[in-house]
Amino acid sequence: MAKSTFLSSSIARKVAMALSGLFLITFLTLHFSINLTSVFSENVFNECSHFMGYNPLIQYVMQPVLVAGVIFHFIMGMVLELQNRKARPVAYAKYNGAANASWASRNMIVSGLVVLAFIGLHFYDFWIQEIAYKYIDHNTVDPVRYYSELVEKFESPVRTGLYCLAFLLLSLHLWHGFSSAFQSVGFNNKYSKSVQKLGYAFAIIVPFGFIFIALFHHFFNN
Repeated sequence: MAKSTFLSSSIARKVAMALSGLFLITFLTLHFSINLTSVFSENVFNECSHFMGYNPLIQYVMQPVLVAGVIFHFIMGMVLELQNRKARPVAYAKYNGAANASWASRNMIVSGLVVLAFIGLHFYDFWIQEIAYKYIDHNTVDPVRYYSELVEKFESPVRTGLYCLAFLLLSLHLWHGFSSAFQSVGFNNKYSKSVQKLGYAFAIIVPFGFIFIALFHHFFNN
């Protein structure tokens, strides 16, 4: 009975981890779509950013949910990692990790922690400054300030390099995590291979898209 309860709890944790990951993937897609407009149209980017920054539903409902989702996803990741290590207390005499799993799957915690650190920096750079701008400094509404603020962030080659490195690690994190999330929620049918290919494409297109945006503004707008 105890074993059954433990198994159910383990499955529930994996499902919760997967659902939070899929939620964050949805947010990442939206975030990428908005940032990409900055390459093609300053006005469109300002309009989208202003809408996201002042829409009550996004600010007071979706934003807190997003923060909670980020925290939950990474805490649950640590819990599952510790759980897996406890389940294998005796080290194997010889273990060739590369022969049994990809680097991405064997280092999800490492890439995840680096991405979490980047998200913390991202919140500091944008979210906290946005809160200070609107609620502490009580600045007047400026719907066209977003583009210049974005370009300024990519002026420093060090900051731009760290930004690109973080998204490279996010790509590795998604390479394993995308398809794994669908498997954890029980999506295992004839479309599984298609979903896996979609996950690989997403893990390349979106993170490297963010890298392209950063390099574009660094080299062409600074």
